[in-house]
Amino acid sequence: MCARTIDEIFYIFAQNQRNATQTEQIKVPVRVRIKDIALKAGVSTGTVDRVIHNRGNVATKVKEHVERVMTEMGYKRNLIASTLAYNKTLRIAALIFDQDDPYWFQINQGLEKAQEATLHYGVNLDTFFCDQGNPVMFQKLATEIVESHPDAVLVAPLFLKEGLHFLQLCAKKGIPVAIINTQMPKAKALCYIGQDSYQSGFIAARLLNFGMKKKATVLLLNLDPGPTNAQHLLDKERGFREYFKDDGKSITVLSENFEQYRDQKALKSWFIKILGKYKDLSGVFVTNSRAYMLLDCIDKRYFQDIVMVGFDLVGPNIEYLKSNRINFLINQNPVLQGYLGVINLVNHLILRQEVAQIQYLPLDIVVRENCDYYTRANVSYPATIF
Repeated sequence: MCARTIDEIFYIFAQNQRNATQTEQIKVPVRVRIKDIALKAGVSTGTVDRVIHNRGNVATKVKEHVERVMTEMGYKRNLIASTLAYNKTLRIAALIFDQDDPYWFQINQGLEKAQEATLHYGVNLDTFFCDQGNPVMFQKLATEIVESHPDAVLVAPLFLKEGLHFLQLCAKKGIPVAIINTQMPKAKALCYIGQDSYQSGFIAARLLNFGMKKKATVLLLNLDPGPTNAQHLLDKERGFREYFKDDGKSITVLSENFEQYRDQKALKSWFIKILGKYKDLSGVFVTNSRAYMLLDCIDKRYFQDIVMVGFDLVGPNIEYLKSNRINFLINQNPVLQGYLGVINLVNHLILRQEVAQIQYLPLDIVVRENCDYYTRANVSYPATIF
């Protein structure tokens, strides 16, 4: 076979380039217009417009037919342009708790990140802060929110009775609700985002069990103003007790609540009495983010033979984890809870997307050796969602 000349090589190269360009041009999607959809579907442009923007007044069969044609033609709605064109804003009311608490401060950080990511959709986030020990205040704020007619609600229903009442009011008004932190299975809500409280209690028991003798006492401690009315704490205790039923050891589960946890002198006196009464106390599980409050007032010599499990990567807990006074922290990612709560409401109301009703977040087990991995700012949240 004879060698090709330079001219022949350049000619073949040019032909290949032209063929490739033609192939690429064929693959470029054509912009589908409303009138194109109307023509193919055999309906008016007004009907197509009503289907696209979900305005109603379209028979079910016609709507399904138009949507099928839209799918076949590859139509993609320009959601940002649509939102701006109709000059709509979406007001989300969020009911959470004191910013002074480092856990709820992180929840609010997640809300703020979501607000920033959805500004271009005209989302307006109105956040209400409640005292964690005040169910009457919660009820008052809940009523205020419902009477202000928000487009959607995000809530952490810590108080069982008042939270359920709030969710029932929202259901009556047709207000979609995203629940975070505290799951309420009987409530009607768009979605729940957060921990599986029962499972978290079960995991805490398993972690404590690693350091248990054949016979010992473990303490499940609620540092909370009202645990009998807090569903997530009740679920944690249920999971905790369930684990020790079948662990094969003679473990006594002691469940206590101390409401005056901010009074260090009172907390210290109470806990030392517990140590005196239960000489075989070998493990403590603090059911929320306040494990550090117990350690703040108790000298480390009292914890030399006690395994400590706490919740959440708040600053003071991290310090005690690194100094080996807390053995395990269960991280439920409060920032992500707040962020996803808002994003799910936006996905439902503006983007018309299906939203999963139950969205359990992973329960990360954090120890001193892997703590820096979780505390480094190596996870970024989208500055904008589309």
